[in-house]
Amino acid sequence: MLACGGSRISHQNLGSRFCSTGIFHLSSFTVKPPSSAAATVAAIVDNNSHNPRFHPRFVSSSSLQSKSAGDIPFPPVSFSQREDEHEKPSEALSSVAGGIVALGKFDALHIGHRELAIQASKVGTPYLLSFVGMAEVLGWDPRPPVVAQCDRERVLSSWAPYCGNVAPKEFQVQFMSVRHLSPRQFVEKLARELGVCGVVAGENYRFGYKAAGDASELVRLCDEFGMGAYIINSVMDRHQDARNMNRLDLKDRGQVSSTRVRQALAEGDMKYVSELLGRPHRLLLTIKDWESLTSTSSTQRMSAPRSSLLNLPPKDGFYENCSLLFGEQNAVTCRVSIDTSHIHLEMDRVDFCDNDYSQKSQVLGIEFGELKS
Repeated sequence: MLACGGSRISHQNLGSRFCSTGIFHLSSFTVKPPSSAAATVAAIVDNNSHNPRFHPRFVSSSSLQSKSAGDIPFPPVSFSQREDEHEKPSEALSSVAGGIVALGKFDALHIGHRELAIQASKVGTPYLLSFVGMAEVLGWDPRPPVVAQCDRERVLSSWAPYCGNVAPKEFQVQFMSVRHLSPRQFVEKLARELGVCGVVAGENYRFGYKAAGDASELVRLCDEFGMGAYIINSVMDRHQDARNMNRLDLKDRGQVSSTRVRQALAEGDMKYVSELLGRPHRLLLTIKDWESLTSTSSTQRMSAPRSSLLNLPPKDGFYENCSLLFGEQNAVTCRVSIDTSHIHLEMDRVDFCDNDYSQKSQVLGIEFGELKS
């Protein structure tokens, strides 16, 4: 049976605007080897590859051997041989059982989140563990998501080529149900209630009540409960010093983050947003009144109130070379203007005759070009 200890994975060649922090060695804290097996696991990276390859290295008392991630024998529920100490996963939550769970706050689904999913996919079936209702519980002011809820599956599907042709799935947990859990209770929930085989987290990950647990605590607790723990370096923004970021935010060490994506959207820098996300930002809006569609001999115009937006728009202004996406049709080049009350679309005359205007509402997607100064 495979038992996993903590691992450290570095990032290389993530693009001209992103770089890795220095290797954060596990020797900076003490990790007790799993007591239930003779094998331990360390992660090494082929730095000559654009997409680092994950090679778990098994070290036993009698031999040293290397295997690719595809050769790892994965147990259906837990790495631990102490199965009699574990409760069976809850039937209602068994969809994540046996998987490798990426931990974090997955608001923007940016390239740092994608890297977590990539590393999870190299060990087992990848999942993102997302918390639902956090803002309401903590009393935060409501704000639109970076990615529309109905668009998250599409984004995760686009990660499949990076994840061994497996699209990561999102597993949601009510934040209220875990808010008061200690770090140990949280890991216990992952192991016993959800049946998770292993976790992947960033080096700055905090968890448990009042963020009491850190990455080293995660590794220790996962070992205690027979799970693998893989800690990876943050994906860094090389141009962070040129950006006017919040210097008072102690958690902002220059890594790619959802906060950084939101700030770039507020500046209207769509090229920078695309690099942080690893894809164009897609704004979704619900069109309920097709009477707002007007046409001339050469152009078509449409306006919609900001209340129809399903996620966060960029800075108010005029954007050229945008793409309008309607259902399964090919993208249409358009120009977009955003003001304090409405979003306005203008495009060369396009035949919408095949669309069913009788539907109560339809969702349009907009991918943005550059902001015109």
